[in-house]
Amino acid sequence: MVANVKTKKTLHVPVGFSGPDTWSWSSLENVCDGIFDCPHSTPKLTDSGPYVVRTQDIITGVFRREEAAKVSEETYATRIKRTEPRYGDLLYSREGTYFGIAAEVPKETRVCLGQRMVLIRPKSTRIDSRFLKYWLNSSVMARHILGFRDGSVAERLNLPTIRSLPTLLPPLAEQKRIAHILGTLDDKIELNRRMNATLEQMARALFKSWFVDFDPVRAKLDGKAPTGLDPATAALFPSTFQDSPLGPIPQGWEVVKIRDIADNSRRSIKPEQIDVELPYIALEHMPRRCIALDSWGRSEGIASGKLHFAKGDILFGKLRPYFHKVGVPAVSGICSTDILVITPKGPEWLGFALCHLSSHELVNYTDLASTGTKMPRTNWKDISAYEIVLPRKEIAEAFNRQIKLYIDQIHLNIHQSRNLETLRDTLLPKLLSRGGD
Repeated sequence: MVANVKTKKTLHVPVGFSGPDTWSWSSLENVCDGIFDCPHSTPKLTDSGPYVVRTQDIITGVFRREEAAKVSEETYATRIKRTEPRYGDLLYSREGTYFGIAAEVPKETRVCLGQRMVLIRPKSTRIDSRFLKYWLNSSVMARHILGFRDGSVAERLNLPTIRSLPTLLPPLAEQKRIAHILGTLDDKIELNRRMNATLEQMARALFKSWFVDFDPVRAKLDGKAPTGLDPATAALFPSTFQDSPLGPIPQGWEVVKIRDIADNSRRSIKPEQIDVELPYIALEHMPRRCIALDSWGRSEGIASGKLHFAKGDILFGKLRPYFHKVGVPAVSGICSTDILVITPKGPEWLGFALCHLSSHELVNYTDLASTGTKMPRTNWKDISAYEIVLPRKEIAEAFNRQIKLYIDQIHLNIHQSRNLETLRDTLLPKLLSRGGD
């Protein structure tokens, strides 16, 4: 049954949902100071400058600046002519795979809208910004907007539809209370995400020190003790260099190819063999430039062959390799055939192989060698031929012991965050339908 509330216009409230009798309804535009559409043009991206927010940057309900693109000051000025986003505003995706998702504009961060985005500026005397975000992202609204989408190629919400979206209005104090409860969970999820980013940076810094800059070898060459290493680990490193096709490398190390430490596992599975409960990772689940694969779906409804992967494997997105989608899964499961499953030749090579495969240098190398104009792809043959400097196995083991600690903590954080997300999503409809008690 479709319930209607009479205002100046007919307001279509979500079917099958009702909040407490003391709460009211409004259209979104009536509780906002403004709803602003994006410029309908593709911005030119740059390496520095303010962020441009695209739909894929807010799929978790949080703006992820680490993966976001940037624009020049000139482009930024053009894209904020309608209004400049500020803290307290909401970013809302109106079109594409990830339409109907809201995220807050972060504090002290300059952003402008990319294509397919809308900026919502809540009226602070009517509605709490964070409560509105949770309302727009709720399963109630997710079901509701499906009935109002249009577009034959890409699903989208037009601006009049967005302006007329039904908005639940508890008393303001109740809104803040609900937002605080849910926000506490989201804050912990965001903390875990930032912790994982830090752990990844630590892993990359250690890799660069040992295997790119050869700091321990240089220190011993200068007659100094390598910084941060215990005597046993320091003793594993040589104190001199030798020539190689890649330039000077530590004495006793050798130039080999990635295929000497890892292989492409092709454990295929047919649709009829797939357990619907198996975790499923597609390219859209893989974040860019981040080894923490914190998203996956279920295998229900899969109708084509896939590949098995296990914890300890490395997943490498081969479609458009410049998207830089490489990481270690926190679960075992199946993945798209657009993903290469790479297995280290021995657990001691996991950290070393992961840091190479997820490096900018290797990803750029595969991008240059990829084939196809619109949808370039790389392949294991090209990746496996990438040359690396191989240390002694004992050094790889010492490195892996440290990196494995980071990976294990990253995976613990991922599982904790997913549990918190489940709790938040379970609480949300209850809080909205019963109040904050």
